[in-house]
Amino acid sequence: MDVKAYGLTHVGRQRQHNEDSFLVADEAKLYLVADGMGGHAAGEIASRIAVDSISEFILHTKEDDGTWPHAYDEHYRRTTNRLMAAVRMANTRVLEAMRKDARLRGMGTTVVACMADEKTMSFAHVGDSRAYLIRDNHLSRITNDHSWVFEQVQAGMLTEAEAEKHPLRNVITRALGGALQVTPDASEVEIRSGDVYLLCSDGLTGMVPEDDILRIVSENEKLEDACQVLIDKANERGGLDNVTAILVRTL
Repeated sequence: MDVKAYGLTHVGRQRQHNEDSFLVADEAKLYLVADGMGGHAAGEIASRIAVDSISEFILHTKEDDGTWPHAYDEHYRRTTNRLMAAVRMANTRVLEAMRKDARLRGMGTTVVACMADEKTMSFAHVGDSRAYLIRDNHLSRITNDHSWVFEQVQAGMLTEAEAEKHPLRNVITRALGGALQVTPDASEVEIRSGDVYLLCSDGLTGMVPEDDILRIVSENEKLEDACQVLIDKANERGGLDNVTAILVRTL
């Protein structure tokens, strides 16, 4: 299955530094967004370490390599296992960077990544950066946020509407760099021609409702145009955070 992708990031209207990083690696059909956190530009370092580490693992390990440093989960395809192993390796790299430089202590990053094989789009994520599928003019969320408000919604303590405006909506419960071991959530979607996948940081979803995301992507055939309009819309509505979007279309 062939894919076409485009990614774009912007510092937003309120921040001085862009702590988001992203990767579009068409040769590996690998795409990812990382949203860093931490003072003194440490978030930018954490997100870049995550992107570099994941891409290095995927691009420099063979699919049939049996020497991965993490257990193989038989519930998922080999591609998905490679992606989960890469995310775990990225967590180790972020922790190593903090151990070597005290100024980086406390940094962390979210990550959402997808990778395509001939039949399936595999996903792995940690944190509240999201993945969506747009199919048959319908938008569905693939990932569930690792955040305090999402957990409250799942427990029936908050509604979705309340969660969107809650003062603790940016508090995440899982991130790279937050613990010695990290468990990424994984999912798999059967590929269909014409599908569009969106990977994004919460700088987009915090500013642009899902209905508007669907409309913008549907109205802009070129992925470059759709990414630009998504980011412009987030900035028009305040641009409170860095905003990053990758769109991937299956052909």
